[in-house]
Amino acid sequence: MTALADLLHSGPVEEVAPRLLGAVLRHGPVAVRLTEVEAYDGANDPGSHAFRGRTGRNWVMFGPAGHLYCYLSHGIHTCANVSVGPEGTASGVLMRAGEVVEGREVARAFRPGVADRDLARGPGRLCRALGIRLDHNGTDLTTGEVTLTPGPPPGPIASGPRTGLRLAAERPWRFWVVGDETVSPYRRHARGEGV
Repeated sequence: MTALADLLHSGPVEEVAPRLLGAVLRHGPVAVRLTEVEAYDGANDPGSHAFRGRTGRNWVMFGPAGHLYCYLSHGIHTCANVSVGPEGTASGVLMRAGEVVEGREVARAFRPGVADRDLARGPGRLCRALGIRLDHNGTDLTTGEVTLTPGPPPGPIASGPRTGLRLAAERPWRFWVVGDETVSPYRRHARGEGV
């Protein structure tokens, strides 16, 4: 097994998620160090896209671990998750925010006029800064054109309620690096959707 595979099988999704803080998500010349993530536990989580079972949209969450699950949020923004746990058990970690650590000029081209701290500050912005699209859905993060490499978190970690959900928002499964300026602001649900 690779270091990523070991990490993604190291426990329940709410334990794996904070271990992804500090990991580097890379697509082409752009690399983002994750500073904020959220855990979703499939059939055990009404906030998850997989709560009601496997569909043509959420099939990646059912495994194997280490693949991108991409979807459109509010019909506009691509968001990316990593599938976690044993095959057949749907769980995933939404990659919510990060710091662009390589390829800043390319990320700026994708997000012109945006301050550096905001380039990947939020799940839709993160995907846009990296050039991740819906057609990256199902990409193997160890061998595909988008990769995820584990790394240590750059500081202390906090947890709290998930952002933008109507159901099960109170679960403290949003994790972030304390004091990092690239972490997105917490927002209570409006019409939000889970992962």
